[in-house]
Amino acid sequence: MLTTRTIAPDFELNSTPDQKLRLSELSNKKVILAFYPADWSPVCDDQMTLYNEMEKYFSRHNAQLIGISVDSKWSHLAFSEYHKFHFPLLSDFEPKGAVARLYEVYDEKAGACERALYVIDEKGIIRWSYLSPVGINPGADGILNALEQLDNLKSINQ
Repeated sequence: MLTTRTIAPDFELNSTPDQKLRLSELSNKKVILAFYPADWSPVCDDQMTLYNEMEKYFSRHNAQLIGISVDSKWSHLAFSEYHKFHFPLLSDFEPKGAVARLYEVYDEKAGACERALYVIDEKGIIRWSYLSPVGINPGADGILNALEQLDNLKSINQ
């Protein structure tokens, strides 16, 4: 994984079949990147559903959640509509895993993203990261703790 205090690599991926999202477009927000192996798998399903429920807590910290996997934009569209997700799922489909490779969370053997989390501040700097075992839902506590610490640092420095 990329180390904390490094600049998060910029990227652009499909967020819908006809729209793209560029990380640098979110420079006024904290960004939570949630890399996950596959749409429709049981652990990923539970993880993304939990994050959808936690969205209101993330937004209180001015944070935008983004899910990323190597699934196609069409799979993401169906997965997102089925679960009524309120955050974008980005397709790292072709070239397969290019962004996951940039973030050093691509599993060559499995041909999928590892289950990895990054919290990036408003200046584009990685402030927290976590690599979870593929079969374990990492939950949201680590993300919320990282967001709270960033907010506390910001208030101390003002």
